[in-house]
Amino acid sequence: MFRGIIKYVAFFGVLVGIAIVTRVLEQVVENASPKGFKTNDGGQLVSLSPTNTDIPSSPVANTAQTQLKKTVDQSKTGEKKAVKASPPKTIVYAVTPTYARFLQKAELTRLSQTLKHVKDFHWIIVEDSHEKTPLVTRFLARSGLNYTHLNIRTPVELRPLKNKPRWTKARGVEQRNIAIKWLRDNVNINKTNAVVYFADDDNTYDIRLFEEMRNIKKIGVWPVAFTGAARYAGPLCKNGRVVGFYTNWRPTRTFPLDMAAFAINVKRLIVDKPKAHFDADAKPGDLENSFLEQVGTREDLEPRASNCSKVYVWHTRTETPIKNINGEKLLISKGKPSNPDVET
Repeated sequence: MFRGIIKYVAFFGVLVGIAIVTRVLEQVVENASPKGFKTNDGGQLVSLSPTNTDIPSSPVANTAQTQLKKTVDQSKTGEKKAVKASPPKTIVYAVTPTYARFLQKAELTRLSQTLKHVKDFHWIIVEDSHEKTPLVTRFLARSGLNYTHLNIRTPVELRPLKNKPRWTKARGVEQRNIAIKWLRDNVNINKTNAVVYFADDDNTYDIRLFEEMRNIKKIGVWPVAFTGAARYAGPLCKNGRVVGFYTNWRPTRTFPLDMAAFAINVKRLIVDKPKAHFDADAKPGDLENSFLEQVGTREDLEPRASNCSKVYVWHTRTETPIKNINGEKLLISKGKPSNPDVET
């Protein structure tokens, strides 16, 4: 009898335990239902999609979500506008005529060390030669610069005579013209904003000059030291306009400027003035003037270098080492020339 009672109590305890566990599970399910679950009438778990949950939406939460979405959308729109507003890079093309001489490599080396510091730059170097010379070819390959190597020989009738001053013949005409042709053939102005500058290999340049010319729309101008038969020569500027020129040599020219005193937007040469070129028949000292007369008017000139008040380019010339040249000639005559494999 006593054992029967114990069994009955034990069985009743199990039922109570099951009931307690069931109630606990139901409570857990009820607490979990806001996260996407609930119990149906049969006590089974039912998964809910976010759109079918029984939690009512909160006005505060909705407002916060709406504001967050608006902020994100505005941020994306701002990023798109920022990308569209970013100006394209301006490529500076520098055209340098060069010819074989005792100082050629020294001049090119000095110039290239300056040009290495100019960003978004392309060097067009044109040899006055029937063929590209090994010296210049090797030099450019080692230069680390973006470059184009061209060559064209100056016709005999245009070459300066040895017994005449250098200025009696315009130099570098054919070389500059073939570089202009290359620009017209290779620069896509619909994709590239660019300016061209005619940089002789014996001048001295401040790298600030190349930054000054990047935003030129037509023709940019500035002073050049040691030219025009004076300490410097160039445009006279006032309030962002060219009002005259300062020079001590033939001031009556329309554009009394040195070759180093101006740069031109490439679009000007390709679209606006597609036939502009350097004229080999120009009078001595008139090469720059005759070219600029084809390209624009005084109203097209854009002052640079702090309203034409600073000098960033010097018309220099390295002294030819006559003593060394004559000494080498003497060694050659004695059959004892220096080692030709040592390139200078």
